Amino acid sequence: MSAKFGPAGNSASFHDMGYKHSLQVPEYIEKMGLDAFEYQCGRGVNIGLEKAAELGKLALEKGIALSLHAPYYISMSSVDPEKRLNSVNYILASARAVKAMGGNRIVVHTGSCGKISREEALGLAIDTMKIALGALDSEGLGDIHICPETMGKVNQLGTLDEVMALCELDERLIPCIDFGHLNARDMGGLKTFDDYRHIFDTIENRLGADRLKCFHSHFSKIEYTVGGEKRHLTFADNVFGPDFEPVIELVAAKNCSPVIICESDGTQAEDAAAMKNYYKSILK
Repeated sequence: MSAKFGPAGNSASFHDMGYKHSLQVPEYIEKMGLDAFEYQCGRGVNIGLEKAAELGKLALEKGIALSLHAPYYISMSSVDPEKRLNSVNYILASARAVKAMGGNRIVVHTGSCGKISREEALGLAIDTMKIALGALDSEGLGDIHICPETMGKVNQLGTLDEVMALCELDERLIPCIDFGHLNARDMGGLKTFDDYRHIFDTIENRLGADRLKCFHSHFSKIEYTVGGEKRHLTFADNVFGPDFEPVIELVAAKNCSPVIICESDGTQAEDAAAMKNYYKSILK
């Protein structure tokens, strides 16, 4: 087993190279020297199951791991019961699509705190997650991993500890560690190698070695303000962090096999390739 690297959606170069539709993604990912791709359903799960299956077949032929980003408007922590139940339905739709693709991971934003306390928001999200897991089981989708994501804005649910608390509910829950988000919400909190090591140690101590080995990850440099995340950048940026090298070094040192998805602004495939190349250089 080894780490896999790929982009979230398509880089500008996908279209610049003449590609036009999603079924060409596996060929493009292979050409970029990558082995993962995260299909974006942030604005809704609009891919049909037949097309999803076709995409999955093409990806499998090229050894590309597929994951799916669930709709952004999921709110597992909403005080409105109807919104929470709708969120379960969006999770189910995401799970059906990724299953058709041959993948088994969906990345989920769990919501915001709004006018309630963080503790209350987390409690609601935990209850919704339990319902979502039961719904997956009832549809024969119990093999799909929900990956709660660490979030970049201060008012969002998604600190490292909050994601750990959600994942402690069930071993099928795999954390999506977005290092750019964690750095942004703490206004540049990832400075030293020990700052990065703390994240890895927290996953292992709270969830165990097995889930540390296979964690999901997003990575990009992100501009931030006092409220946290402002906008995604590219690896060319020299002002905002975080640096990817400590993450890759810890992945190699701890013999982890995560899926690392790059969310750079328009250069996500190229920046994913930079991470993969660094990873390969360490393993030599």
